[in-house]
Amino acid sequence: MTADPKAPTSTYRLQLQPGFPFEAARRAVPYLASLGLSHLHLSPVLEAQPGSTHGYDVVDHSAVRAELGGERGLRSLAGTARAHGLGLIVDIVPNHMAAPVPERLNRPLWEVLREGPASPYARWFDIDWAEHGGKLLLPVLGGPLGEELKRLAVEGEGDHAVLRYHDHTVPLRPGTAGLPLPELLDAQWYRLGWWRLARTELNYRRFFTISDLIAVRAEDPEVFAATHATLLGLVRDGVIEGLRVDHPDGLADPGGYLRRLDREVRAAAGGDGAGGGRWIVVEKILARDERLPMDWPVAGTTGYDALHHIDGLFLDPDGAAALAMIYQDLTAAGADEGGDWAATVRRAAHEVVRHELAAEVARLVRTASRICDASPRLRDHAPWALRTAVRELLVRLPVYRPYVTVGAPAPDRDAALLEEAARGARTAFAVAEEARAVDTVRDAALGRLGDGPHHRDFSVRFAQTAAALRAKSVEDTAFYRYTPLLSATEVGGDPGRPAVPAEEFHAFAARRLRDWPATGTVLSTHDTKRSADVRARIAALTEAPEWWGGLMAGRLTEARAEAGERDGADVPDAHAVWTVWQTALGLGHADAARLVPAVLKGVREAGVRTTWTERDTAYEEAVAGYVESAGGPGDPGAPVWAEIAAELDAPARVIALGAALVQLTMPGVPDLYMGTEHLYRALVDPDNRRPPELRPEALVALDAGREADGVSAEKLLLTAAALRLRREHPEWFGAGSGYLPLRAEGPAAAHCVAFARTPGGTTGDGAWTAGDGTGGAWTGGAEAGGAVTVVTRLSRRLSAAGGWGTTRLPLPPGHWRDLLTGRTAEGPCPLGELLTRLPVALLVRA
Repeated sequence: MTADPKAPTSTYRLQLQPGFPFEAARRAVPYLASLGLSHLHLSPVLEAQPGSTHGYDVVDHSAVRAELGGERGLRSLAGTARAHGLGLIVDIVPNHMAAPVPERLNRPLWEVLREGPASPYARWFDIDWAEHGGKLLLPVLGGPLGEELKRLAVEGEGDHAVLRYHDHTVPLRPGTAGLPLPELLDAQWYRLGWWRLARTELNYRRFFTISDLIAVRAEDPEVFAATHATLLGLVRDGVIEGLRVDHPDGLADPGGYLRRLDREVRAAAGGDGAGGGRWIVVEKILARDERLPMDWPVAGTTGYDALHHIDGLFLDPDGAAALAMIYQDLTAAGADEGGDWAATVRRAAHEVVRHELAAEVARLVRTASRICDASPRLRDHAPWALRTAVRELLVRLPVYRPYVTVGAPAPDRDAALLEEAARGARTAFAVAEEARAVDTVRDAALGRLGDGPHHRDFSVRFAQTAAALRAKSVEDTAFYRYTPLLSATEVGGDPGRPAVPAEEFHAFAARRLRDWPATGTVLSTHDTKRSADVRARIAALTEAPEWWGGLMAGRLTEARAEAGERDGADVPDAHAVWTVWQTALGLGHADAARLVPAVLKGVREAGVRTTWTERDTAYEEAVAGYVESAGGPGDPGAPVWAEIAAELDAPARVIALGAALVQLTMPGVPDLYMGTEHLYRALVDPDNRRPPELRPEALVALDAGREADGVSAEKLLLTAAALRLRREHPEWFGAGSGYLPLRAEGPAAAHCVAFARTPGGTTGDGAWTAGDGTGGAWTGGAEAGGAVTVVTRLSRRLSAAGGWGTTRLPLPPGHWRDLLTGRTAEGPCPLGELLTRLPVALLVRA
């Protein structure tokens, strides 16, 4: 086999926004092309809520966003990119669109508000018209309706009249404009309500728990056609060469949607095969042992599974366990309040399913009741029992969702997961006969009870709710409560088992090459809570847990003393102090302006002392004040910063460079987030969505022969070398290539991770055999092409043990040259010589 010509060799993510529009991206093209990329990866380009810094709040699928430069600007960017050998990959958002302010920006929603279920746009949205007397709840009021009536006003006349509430404007049902206000409100197809009602009363599907993102029914052929026409036209014209599908787990039928997308893209592109020459990946979050459905016609995922495995490769498992013990000792966190990962996840899931997702659960219970009422065999399940069964099944699912098609057998894996969840769910019932409600809900979720409209609705909505619950309870709650090691609390991660042994990583990489050779890989994205270089500094703590424990004990003593002087002995609490300092050391310097927003977002998401909707302002002010205080991490003159630098700078450099090189050379298509070719330290959004600071002059200097001085220059040198190599030799890295783990020999062998990449499936010299699925075996001669990646792990402990000593790395036959240093090597290579200047090496045939 040869490399797939449809797949990029690499992509570069640009977060478009009014402060960084198409024209700014166009000006960056020459630099990005010289870096060695094959494609630019653009955030969503369709018309979005004005001022949006992300673009996932689409309001109009028929137009390219004017604030970015419109369709003319996008085509200009594509033309410039093409002239420099680059293509465009674009994010698409099929699951939802904005319920914007003002509401008229979303015309389909506007028409539904005006005409109700008779509107031709009513099919666009998942609305339960049986609730609220056939009205759509609009939870936009700042207080109960009775208190807000005086702020409502009718503007305009006749069919052009609207109802205004502050910046909100909503249409009036035809013929109702002249009614007195109470009657006018009752006559509408919507019900204006207090924003707090959304949690329990909402009757439209939304994105997770965000009520101003209303979900779209992309499964409807007419809705699909209308929402994808502009993008498919851009594919047809060659402007777009690939797609990243946002949140497919929110869709009614992800597999069905992707099959239709594949057909439409192939038709638009005029090509054959999956994607018709267009690369498509999905933002699918996989659990550690979960597999992407093999029948999805995509190249793979956006790469969070790779992020977890790369990060875990550079963690010391013993150090991570020691950190968890120190954390428990110092914070005294209860098991389900951050003391134990599994217990923390379970409690967070129970809280979210009872509170933030109460409206979604209520919808499921209503549908389950209708199914049971229609069947004498199922009729006597009480609503409370069905509600309990729904909740208990949802909280026990260890993945985002099952993939079930009503009328077809459920996949074995999904059936097994739900059966396992059912075993646990039955324990919530005191009476065994009442626990049968669990079996009914399980079978309804798996599509076993029938194929009527209610059966289909329940199965689909159960899966969609499961995805929302997983995201909100794990990523947006438990990740902020369980914080022994913040670098492990990342999308797709497993904080309870964060370290990844080298052999597990190699098996993962080989499996990806076999099953999904053109899947994506990432280290930093617009959604990561901390960039890769921030995580590298935090990960280094696993090599120095005792030092960190001593530092935290001292910080906590000082914080408590200061709080005692303010008569607030537990503010900030030990959990907050621990989290504040890990966040700060990840950033690497005192910057209160960036630390405070990130820390406050963390304590609100954790939801223990304060939340987004029930704010404890005194607590938040105390936390912010601690960050900015003389003893806090916001003080640039604090002596502790010199101590942190001495302990962490060196191992963090090794991790940052090693992770970058592994991502760039392992199986899959690497996606670089804007600016990450340099040292890039960013915290959770909006910090990581600032316009990029691109520095083409630094690359020019390196190309002119200037020695890389400092981590940022070293990272740029490494990135450019790997990207250019991938572009020059796609056959070494894409479909049909080989992956062979190389194992060092000697006392420090465990501190080296290495692998070779080379053409595979060929005949003659350089052929590779697939082996047993964990890699391959070298069967070629001394002149076979390929590249070898060598990285150092756990460098602090390596140094403490005396360095590399006599440890050597057996290399495939031939003479090899390091693209980063120019050093040459062959045979069993002494690692102490190969890695003298840099802790990593990228070798090619000399």
